[in-house]
Amino acid sequence: MTGGSLKAVGWARSFPAAGGARAGRHWTREHLATLGWTADAPGTVDDVLLTVSELVTNAHVHAHTSADLVLTWDGSRLHVSVHDRDDEVPVARLPEWSATGGRGLLLVNAVADHCHARTQAKGKTITACFTPPGGEQAEPSPNLPGRPGPDRATRGKRRATTCC
Repeated sequence: MTGGSLKAVGWARSFPAAGGARAGRHWTREHLATLGWTADAPGTVDDVLLTVSELVTNAHVHAHTSADLVLTWDGSRLHVSVHDRDDEVPVARLPEWSATGGRGLLLVNAVADHCHARTQAKGKTITACFTPPGGEQAEPSPNLPGRPGPDRATRGKRRATTCC
């Protein structure tokens, strides 16, 4: 913290099961535009929108609840958190090659710099963090259990960050 002040901004909204993922993406894109990300970091915007879509959909499909989406920008990282009312923590898994679903957490782990799940008194929150190009970098950190494959650094993308 420099100069004794912290500059951060955040937004929160609840999305019901009907149309929630689409509405969540639209709402998120509007807020990322206020940060200048749509022009300056379009690839990161795509990663964030994919994450919002997957996490909101998981809340609807697996937890059978609305999805509470919170975006927090702390000046160096964007934290994307989705809360639902199911306290079962998801585990990323490798689905059968012919399966039409089951890849959501794999996708989130592939595009986010860091991701974790935390249980709470009434449900769980999954948070994925993103650093825009040119942002602060740190050493890779472990993601959700069951993360397969190489980390982002070995694939030539942004390095994982410890942000949450």
